[in-house]
Amino acid sequence: METLIPIAAQIADKLKDSGETVAISESSAGGLISAALLAVPGASAYYRGGGVIYTAKAYKHLLGLSREDLGEHRSATEPYARLLAGRIRDQLSADWGVCETGASGPGGNMYGDEAGHTCIAVIGPGGSRHSHTLETGLADRAENMRLFAQETLHALLGALG
Repeated sequence: METLIPIAAQIADKLKDSGETVAISESSAGGLISAALLAVPGASAYYRGGGVIYTAKAYKHLLGLSREDLGEHRSATEPYARLLAGRIRDQLSADWGVCETGASGPGGNMYGDEAGHTCIAVIGPGGSRHSHTLETGLADRAENMRLFAQETLHALLGALG
């Protein structure tokens, strides 16, 4: 967490200065993104909420998405990440929506993605959207989780300008 909290503190400052809020959907980061944002004092001013969307039951019951809503999208892809970032943003009436989805390891996921693969999306005000894929090449689950959270926080910080 010591590597994540300084990034989260910068995000907190930017969000508080602008009066904006954020909502988080994460999977293979396991809650580390939300934990880092919540570790910064005053988080209730900018953090609307989040969820670890790890299974089909989670996206169905926590985000209200069905298989039909997903269409051709599958987990651990940029289109899926953009869909969930937009959905969590809308569900929690936040200014910013963020999604991380991947395979932390030590093995790959059922879709054929190797351990160390994650897709990140940030959806902001006015329809701004960003997504990218990170491949760490590592099979270390805990380190991948930390790296996924770090990359996601950096993506949000970059989007905030």
